[in-house]
Amino acid sequence: MAISDRLARQLAALPARPGVYLWKDAAGEILYVGKAANLRTRVPNYFAEEQGSVEREALREQIADLETIIVPNEAQALLLENTLIKENQPKFNIRLRDDKSYPQIAVTIAEPFPRVLVVRRVAIPGARYFGPYTDVATLRQTLKIIRRIFTVRSCSWHLPEDAPDRPCLDFHIERCKAPCVGYQSAADYRRMIDDVLLFLSGKTLDVRARLRERMQEASNAQDYERAAQLRDALKWLDQLEQPQTVEVVGGGDADAIGLARDGDDAATVILRIRDGRLIAREHRFLEHVEHAPEGDVLRTFLVGYYLPLEQRAQRVVMPFAPADLDALRELAPGVDFAVPQRGSAAKLVELADQNARHLLDSFKIDAFDIDERAADPVFSLGRDLGLPVVPRAMVCIDISTNQGRDTVGSLVWFEGGRPRKSEYRRYRIKGVQGIDDFAAVKEVVSRFLTRRSAENKQLPDLIVIDGGKGQLAAAVEAAREAGQEGLPLVSLAKREEEIYLPGYGDPLRLSRSSPSLKLLQRVRDEAHRFAVTYSRKRRAQRTITSELLRIPGIGPARRRLLLERFGSLAGVRTATPAEIASLPGFSNKLADRILDRLHQRA
Repeated sequence: MAISDRLARQLAALPARPGVYLWKDAAGEILYVGKAANLRTRVPNYFAEEQGSVEREALREQIADLETIIVPNEAQALLLENTLIKENQPKFNIRLRDDKSYPQIAVTIAEPFPRVLVVRRVAIPGARYFGPYTDVATLRQTLKIIRRIFTVRSCSWHLPEDAPDRPCLDFHIERCKAPCVGYQSAADYRRMIDDVLLFLSGKTLDVRARLRERMQEASNAQDYERAAQLRDALKWLDQLEQPQTVEVVGGGDADAIGLARDGDDAATVILRIRDGRLIAREHRFLEHVEHAPEGDVLRTFLVGYYLPLEQRAQRVVMPFAPADLDALRELAPGVDFAVPQRGSAAKLVELADQNARHLLDSFKIDAFDIDERAADPVFSLGRDLGLPVVPRAMVCIDISTNQGRDTVGSLVWFEGGRPRKSEYRRYRIKGVQGIDDFAAVKEVVSRFLTRRSAENKQLPDLIVIDGGKGQLAAAVEAAREAGQEGLPLVSLAKREEEIYLPGYGDPLRLSRSSPSLKLLQRVRDEAHRFAVTYSRKRRAQRTITSELLRIPGIGPARRRLLLERFGSLAGVRTATPAEIASLPGFSNKLADRILDRLHQRA
């Protein structure tokens, strides 16, 4: 790719130092932010001769300027890269899907009589934060337990300087011991706050031991009312202790990271294990990940979300190693990043991955946008068709032909109601002569199922055929011959939008406003668009081929050389006689003949 003189000078002057680079377009907008251990060796690779992904090509076409920032080491480059991505949101970078502030629990331990608050920003000096909580129900349950077990004040008085004249209602219903009027000492209140901190950290065993000790002290002092309160608190803790479903991992504390991705979207999960028990689950979504390696996606999540958290375990178990693992270890000294291969830790990572997959499926279903925002059209479709499983993964097959020529088949894959373009397939129909939609459908279904089975790849939950009863019957026969007779198939006829199901004589008719029908129509229309595009491409290629083969002296071999050298019929027409004559097997006379014939036809 040709680059401007200015950009070439910038690349030549790059330092052999760690840093961050920013690609910009002609308007000065930031297209992409990246980090490098060595700017001089990393940045020029964007203009290497070998072709990269489609997205990389699109980025290169828009690059007009380069800015670099040198930092002391690669770890600092990671942090700066994350900050710049958050501030500028470049369109070619992986991004956390939303940057809203999730609620956290703050314990104001810098105050003489600390409070327990719900906040969305880390802005209270000296406070200790727990969270963030991406699940509001978990947050509410945690606060409910704290208020039931502990007597934390809920007022906003600045104690002890500013205090009321008498206790509030919380004192009379035994939700507070009224430290505001001196009924509870600062030392006793602080001991209770220490238990709150232990509880929020997941150390329920330590909290139980302390409560039991104080209950015994109150009983020995014949303070039976206080002993009864502590006994009730212990009962609440006992109710929290569910049977252990996760084995102890190492020393008992760990954060397990899970990752699931589908197309341009990804979900990440943190399972928090304390004392061998699962106490919380947090998650975030990421976008623009389709062309990014898995290691880069995981690194982006760790740097942008996980490492800034105040509460982290000393052991982090992951499904695979993130990119720049050494730099991550430098940013989080003392944290053991591990990729377990077996045992309880590996099972824990598998559980985190399953959670991530479930959340991503749910997100894709929730994000599917139709005119009437009916909830979960995928579930609605499964119910209306009477399917044994929810058709999260579904494909649609369409056949396109041009007067019996250029017959092609298309297959589009939808997951959670959204297209998964990496699984789209095109088929050039080989075993059918003339117009025979039934045979073409059978060929596509047969080839698709045979190959998926041979490669041990996921089969869809539903196959939709664009057509009527005949097309459906051909698809059912192909599935049976491929050993997949149990795979659900339906067809959608265009005229009346009728749905045909195997074994039923009459079609199923859904309301025009039905979310199930709207989803089927969207899938069908996408398959039709994909098929027509391929058929037109085939027709254009055939036209070029026939145009060249009409020229005397041009056979298949010479035609191939011309198209490989000039790219298209238009490219051949605009070539010079010398350029054509320079090809192997061509002469000046043949070059003149080719150009004369093409110019005459033009």
